[in-house]
Amino acid sequence: MSIRTAVFVKGIRGTDAILADGIPQVAFIGRSNAGKSSIINSLTNQKGLAKTSSFPGRTQEINLFLINKSFYLVDLPGYGFTKLSHAARIKLEKLVNWYFFESPYKQKKIVLIIDASLGPTASDMEMLHALMQHEKNIIVVANKIDKLKKTAYEKQMEKIKGLIGDHPIIPYSSEKRAGMNELLKEILA
Repeated sequence: MSIRTAVFVKGIRGTDAILADGIPQVAFIGRSNAGKSSIINSLTNQKGLAKTSSFPGRTQEINLFLINKSFYLVDLPGYGFTKLSHAARIKLEKLVNWYFFESPYKQKKIVLIIDASLGPTASDMEMLHALMQHEKNIIVVANKIDKLKKTAYEKQMEKIKGLIGDHPIIPYSSEKRAGMNELLKEILA
């Protein structure tokens, strides 16, 4: 199975009937600038579908993309460092926590994206543990593997696996399209 169609549906900032329409949701979460939007663009083979930026904190609402007319990819605001005011960061954090932990909406899967060159940060681990506490179905993507030197790759992946535990970990590069088939298989399963 592959992604044949991908359409931006809408961005939301809270309760919305679209989240309760029965269409499965696969949510993408990670630190600001971990590459959530870039991964969505690479999976859908549409360069500008999800808006990307070198500016941390670009995504400021829950963006829904209808895939193959059968499920949503959900691009969430990032956590951690952003070039936003403290009040704006708190607002985005509340939106993400509401969507995952307080709203009645269920996610089929959650793709937690970490920067492979940094490894899981304290913020990443905090998010992972919160998702685990709420018994979410988690896939971890170690993005930006193309930024790792070949000599450091194996050691860094072992470090990531040691911290992440039993969750599937997919090494990924949006630029090189590495890991794309593995992630599609996990998402579409």
